[in-house]
Amino acid sequence: MPSFTVFKGQDNGQPKKTTTSHPDQLVGDKVLVKVTASGLCGTDLHYKTQRTKDMVLGHEGCGVVEDLGPDCKHLKKGDRVGWGFSTDSCGCCDECLDSAEQFCPQRGIYGQASFDQGSFASHAVWRESFLHKTPDGLTDVEAAPLQCGGATTFAALHDVLPGEMVGIIGMGGLGHLAIQFANKLGCRVVVLSGSDRKKEEAFKLGASEFVAMKNVKTPTVSKPLKRLLVTTSAQPDWEAIFPVMAPRSTIYPLSVSESQLEVPYLPLIFQGIGVQGSLVASRIQHRRMLEFAALHGVKPIVERFPMTEEGIGQAMQKLEEGKMYYRAVLIVE
Repeated sequence: MPSFTVFKGQDNGQPKKTTTSHPDQLVGDKVLVKVTASGLCGTDLHYKTQRTKDMVLGHEGCGVVEDLGPDCKHLKKGDRVGWGFSTDSCGCCDECLDSAEQFCPQRGIYGQASFDQGSFASHAVWRESFLHKTPDGLTDVEAAPLQCGGATTFAALHDVLPGEMVGIIGMGGLGHLAIQFANKLGCRVVVLSGSDRKKEEAFKLGASEFVAMKNVKTPTVSKPLKRLLVTTSAQPDWEAIFPVMAPRSTIYPLSVSESQLEVPYLPLIFQGIGVQGSLVASRIQHRRMLEFAALHGVKPIVERFPMTEEGIGQAMQKLEEGKMYYRAVLIVE
């Protein structure tokens, strides 16, 4: 059987180059994709030691279709495609039929299925229906971080109303994309950051207001926030945040953390504030996100690294140390 290069983690936390294989003839609706670029997501750091899973790393992939199974109907060789956190579902349950297949009981998501496939690789094999065409307005390097980071933030914003007050806590890999999406969707964007170091850049990306939260008991905003996206792994000072939340507003925790979410109880009750979990986008949201990003010029700010053991290791270390300039993209050379 043909083999291709993949990169896995190992106990010392360093990526390891190895191989995996696929059948001589693809079956069903499987598609062989030649990887050109992959984003590096914070979730990838959870699997770099392989202590819980022996798996190929990466889930923000972009590439070109090289081969297709006999049941494929929509893609063709040479098409530019990408994939993200969600790569399979049953297609028959209530969640799938309601366009929420990312919550399917039999879903295939990163870290829980398809351990021999990933975007830190030369190739990957996925179902046709979970691959998304890359619009002409985006390069593969630009599209790669959107496959998870873009899908995650867009899913929390897809139903905003023009003029809505949207708060964004944190201005990193997720936050800088959330600012752009919210701005282009017609929202008034309030960035809440630890310091004013990124203030000027926040306004360039589309922020309407900026609040440096250090030593601030209650931030000053022009109007109460209707929606708040928390893009940091560390929880904010909720006692400072709740006074600026609008009645019946919603908080979206977007980053992955194993800590407990602890919020004041009474403000939730008396103000009708909701906390809404959000796990990336459905496929329809994902595809609309890519089209929207291409049309409106929403693009990640990236640092580039080679798709090698050394390159992946450097990118992961930089991300883990909090020194990454927004997003890392691994390039297949």
